[in-house]
Amino acid sequence: MPATDTAMAEGDNPMVGGAPMYANKTIVENAVNSADHTTLVAAVKAAGLVDTLNGEGPFTVFAPTNEAFEKLPAGTVETLLKPENKDQLTKILTYHVVSGNSSAADIVAKAKASRDGFYNFTAVSGDALSAKVTPSGRVFIFDEKGDAYEVTIPDVKQSNGVIHVIDGVLLPR
Repeated sequence: MPATDTAMAEGDNPMVGGAPMYANKTIVENAVNSADHTTLVAAVKAAGLVDTLNGEGPFTVFAPTNEAFEKLPAGTVETLLKPENKDQLTKILTYHVVSGNSSAADIVAKAKASRDGFYNFTAVSGDALSAKVTPSGRVFIFDEKGDAYEVTIPDVKQSNGVIHVIDGVLLPR
């Protein structure tokens, strides 16, 4: 491993899924190394979104873990990965992506500045998301159905954006 990669992983980014995350690699290049994101990577491949998430961006990605996908009803992931369900899978995955490079500090500041404590934004899918910060500083992302998932690892820098690891799968209405 080149010294620059080691320095970037150790200095700028947390480990995710037992693997160093490098700020000079793309979202997909890093995600494929995370043992906690194998389901997400398989879904991105099945949806044909690898080239998009390897693109210039910038993107903010709320990345569900394997454990998050396991919380879905039995058979859901297997069904979504079938070629005939590619459109539905793509809609769900793009619901986890926001245009731009939003750090956790940006999201927290916008939520705290709002009158109701929520920062509302639009995912690439065109659907609404919200963020709220608890008094203890925990950040939750809400989907349109009102389900909330915690950001468990914020600010994983990528060459084309940032990833915030979350503990659930966001589902549009």
